[in-house]
Amino acid sequence: MSTRFRLMSLLRSVVLLSMLAIGMPALAAHAADGVQALATDKGPLTLHPIHHASFVMDWNGRTIYVDPVGDASLYKNLGAPDVVLITHAHGDHLDTDTLAALDTDAAVMVMPQSVADKLDKSYGASRLIMANGDTTESNGFEIHAMPMYNLPETAESRHPKGWGNGYVLTMGGKRIYISGDTEGTVEMRGLQDIDLAFVCMNLPYTMGVEQAADAVAEFKPAVVYPYHYRGQDTERFKTLVNEAAPGVEVRLYDWYDG
Repeated sequence: MSTRFRLMSLLRSVVLLSMLAIGMPALAAHAADGVQALATDKGPLTLHPIHHASFVMDWNGRTIYVDPVGDASLYKNLGAPDVVLITHAHGDHLDTDTLAALDTDAAVMVMPQSVADKLDKSYGASRLIMANGDTTESNGFEIHAMPMYNLPETAESRHPKGWGNGYVLTMGGKRIYISGDTEGTVEMRGLQDIDLAFVCMNLPYTMGVEQAADAVAEFKPAVVYPYHYRGQDTERFKTLVNEAAPGVEVRLYDWYDG
């Protein structure tokens, strides 16, 4: 082992111990740096999980915030957003205090009408209001609004059909699915050629592990991250998907660290 290698290893150990000493988990530092989630024709898509339903993606010089909620300090090293995707108006997906604290001066705000009804014009440089089934382009990628809703469909459900959006993004020849708060609907199960999926699990508000795994096994994304899974057994989700659709790569990440 070379002297340089030993010194580099020692330095990494010192940095890790220092982070633990000040209460900064290594996982949190990893999240701040981001992980390469997907290779595309226009460079890598880098994922920064934040918490629960909130995450940030960097791609082709663009920064995309998804349902940004929580203290603005969680986003301070991630750059100002070019696009903000908001799925619906529940407080764990839409927080006007968070939006007010972020630099959205140049951002395109993408949302369903139910969110637009709760936001004044002070957020973002412009807004795109999308209904289920709409498709548009912004910042060099395509955005398609997907239905997200509870089953059975009723007007009294927590997430009625048409009230919120999931999203399918097409970036550099790859397709990314963001489920929002939904169950394993026929629209989800009918998805095709999804390269990267973010699928919710959170009883009683969305769906349980078994339904989520069954839906994923049907539309077979290349890679899936379970998110929005508070209280759910993600290891069981991974086992069920691996058994039913062994070609799907399940990536587990602790979205609730700290």
